[in-house]
Parts: sequence; structure tokens; C-alpha cells
Amino acid sequence: MADDYLVRIGKLIRDARQHRGWTQTQLAEALGTSQSAVNRIERGNQNISLEMIARIGEALDSEIVSLGYAGPMHLRVVGGRRLSGSIDVKTSKNACVALLCGSLLNKGRTVLRRVARIEEVFRLLEVLNSIGVRTRWINEGVDLEIVPPARLDMDAMDAEAARRTRSIIMFLGPLLHRMDTFRLPYAGGCDLGTRTIEPHMIALRRFGLEITATEGLYHAQVQRATVPNRPIVLTERGDTVTENALLAAARHDGVTVIRNASSNYMVQDLCFFLEALGVRVDGVGTTTLTVHGVQNIDVDVDYSPSEDPVEAMSLLAAAVVTESELTIRRVPIEFLEIELAVLEEMGLDHDRTTEYFADNGRTRLVDLTVRPSKLEAPIDKIHPMPFPGLNIDNVPFFAAIAAVAQGQTLIHDWVYDNRAIYLTDLNRLGGRLQLLDPHRVLVEGPTRWRAAEMMCPPALRPAVVVLLAMMAAEGTSVLRNVYVINRGYEELAERLNSVGAQIEIFRDI
Repeated sequence: MADDYLVRIGKLIRDARQHRGWTQTQLAEALGTSQSAVNRIERGNQNISLEMIARIGEALDSEIVSLGYAGPMHLRVVGGRRLSGSIDVKTSKNACVALLCGSLLNKGRTVLRRVARIEEVFRLLEVLNSIGVRTRWINEGVDLEIVPPARLDMDAMDAEAARRTRSIIMFLGPLLHRMDTFRLPYAGGCDLGTRTIEPHMIALRRFGLEITATEGLYHAQVQRATVPNRPIVLTERGDTVTENALLAAARHDGVTVIRNASSNYMVQDLCFFLEALGVRVDGVGTTTLTVHGVQNIDVDVDYSPSEDPVEAMSLLAAAVVTESELTIRRVPIEFLEIELAVLEEMGLDHDRTTEYFADNGRTRLVDLTVRPSKLEAPIDKIHPMPFPGLNIDNVPFFAAIAAVAQGQTLIHDWVYDNRAIYLTDLNRLGGRLQLLDPHRVLVEGPTRWRAAEMMCPPALRPAVVVLLAMMAAEGTSVLRNVYVINRGYEELAERLNSVGAQIEIFRDI
């Protein structure tokens, strides 16, 4: 029995390593051991302690084993079932993490309504708690209260939690106003190839922030005499880059103009939150933001982030792939209009209600009903563009949708270095996807899905795409090591089960 467990653990480690794209030698170097030892572990021929399992999991950013809590590890999916009924879209994951970072600007009490209870949020809360910020879930765990200390204890930061989220990079903007020197661990998150922080630094240097990187840490120093004296032009129209610049500008005693800014949904939510803090932001929804900063922010604020358009797209794709009729409620339509226009051209049968406002009073919502449709491949390629174009995070869902459409669809995921590669995991479920290069994949449809057991891709959206395909495949599939899904989705399996899916959460050990 013990030998059997060793073999199963070894297989999990091997799969996690291969999905990370590492060799046995690279893993051995990260662990301070030999390649032969890693080889023995993966073959189940070496006893392995829980400490070593934890170290391997940390090195691979993969939850090999879960101890001490009832969180999910794997999903068992009985596919071929039709969905029905209605399901609500949760609040935006990306907005919630930006607002958590933004709460560091405020000396007063911040209450965020209906915060997404996801791993990414939990990691940030662990970091905030470790440096002295008091947080607690209120109103039966629906809302989050945040109260900062007079002084942050940066030396006590939970570095392990910080390294597991790329959102930690958005601490730079608020912190440069609170202290002259500080340190942050390197940012982590999804495995999406090389992602530099240089665009952040180009913006933040204008506020006097200088960074040196050594031994897994960013060492920050702030020169108070340096302030923006002309518009800041972002070299990348990125969401987190724009948010960092906004957070830095919010407490700059003056007017800051940010050009080539992202106008995406989470950026707009952050702007609305800053306005609730007393910071005036002109140009929300455009690529030029003018921030009228407030040097001291000390207010009690109550804010409701809007719904998540990427989750809405996930649920829409679930209905399409399983050939179901499903009503998706509280869809932020202004951030899905391009996607729906493309799907209409492909033949999607759907209707929507009249628009109404989200709880923030600004974002436009609809309820969307999707019906079984005979789809044709689009004439043009599917590719992302900054808002108001097709959302970067929605591109992977078109791989699953294209797989059930008649004809060939070219998907060009030009933003990330290797996310398109993970989409080819659909081939193990019966898909016909041809990788043309690290950014382009050709999808042939329609697909006759088949059940399979496989490791979860280490990137959030491709992981959910695989889960949706499993829901469409007749038979029982197993998706292992789903921590990455929990980073961005709250109780996704349970909520899909509520509309007819059959997904079981389980752990091996």
C-alpha cells in the first residue's frame, strides 16, 4: 500500500514538473538535490517526507498534497450532461485584488462588498495580515472589512503567500507613499512565460521609486524630491501597469496625467473606488486618465466591485460546449460586446434583457440566455486587443467554442509566451488543435469529446477550458491538481453542479 502511494505521488510530481516545463535537473537544482533523486521520487522508488512534498510543491507552484484544510485537490467530472436554469456571475477577481491593494492608500476603514472568496484574494489577505492590516469577513462572510495599522511591519511579510500571487506587484504604488525603503518578494501567479516588471518601473520611477532585485526580493527606495512633471506614457497598455500608476498618482499631491492607459473593467473599478476615497479621476473608460491626487486619505469607505466579465464568458462557454440552454445573470455587457458580436457571426442563439446598473452604480449589466446553436467557424482569426477589443483572458474560451463549431478557427494569443501551448491539452479530450507556434493554434471542429484523466494546466483560463471540455465529454474524466482554478473562481464546481453538471471534488491523500 505504501509503495502504491509513492507511485501515485511520484506521478503527480512528474506531471506537475512537465506542465511547468522543467527537466528533472531543473527541479533538482531548485530542491538542492540530484537529478537521480528526482528520478527515483517520480518513479515511486524513494521514500519522501511531507516536508519534501511541500518543498516540491512550492518549487513547482503546484499543490501536490493538501494538508490541514478541506480545500479541493482534484475534480471528477461525469460529462455529457446538459445544463439548465440560471446562474449569477460573481464579482470580478481582478477588480477585487486591485481594490485590496488600493486599500493600503486609506488610513480609514474600507469595506468591500461581495468580495470574491478565491485563492488569489486569500493570498493577498495573508500578506496584508502579516504586515499588520486587520481584515475580517462580515455580514455572514459576504463582505470584507479592512483596517490598516498606523505603521506597516514590512519585515513580517508572509513571503511565501506573496510569491504565490502576481498581484503583489500592485503594492508598489501604494507603498511608495508610506515608506522610503521596503522590500517585496518576486511576483508569482500563473505560468504564462516571461513577464517583466519594467513597464511598472517606467511609470513608478516618475514618482521617485527605484528598484534593485537580488536574492528573490525587490528592494525599493523612494526619492521624495522626484515627482511627475509631465504626462506619464505607459510603454504597455497593461491592466496592472495602469493600476500601479493610478495607485501611485492617487496620493501624489498634484495632477498626474497617464497616457496609453488600459480602460479595462478592473481599471474602471479601481477608478470608481479612488473616487470614493476622494480622488478625482477624469477620463475613466478612455486611454488618458487625469488623476487629481490627495496627499492624505483617511475616510471610511464602502464600495461594491462589479461582476467579472471573464467569469461570464466562462459560463457562456460552458453552455455552448455542453449544448445547453442557460441564463447567465448579472453579465457586465460593456466588457463582452465584442465577444458576443463574434459569437453572433458564428451563429450563437441568445437573447439579453434590458440593461441595468451594477451595485457600483456605474457598470452596465444584463441577463443573458444562451441556447443550443449550430456554430460555424469565424471567417477572421480570433485575437485579443486592449479594451474595447476582445478581452485577452477570454481568448482561451474560444478554443473550446471553436472546437464545437464547423470548420477551422485560427486563434492568435499574441500577448502571452506560452498560453496557446496549454490549449492543446484539449487534444487529450478528443480535440483537434494544431499548434502553429507558441502564440497560434488552429482548431478544427466539430469535436467528439472523450473522457480522460489529466493534470490541470498551470494557467488559469486554459485550466477552466479543459474542465468545460470534460463536462461535454461522455464518461468520467479526472482533472488533477486544480489549485490554479481556485485562484480565480469561487466554488466553480459547486455552482456548475447547481445548474446540472456532475463534478465531484476529491483528494488522493
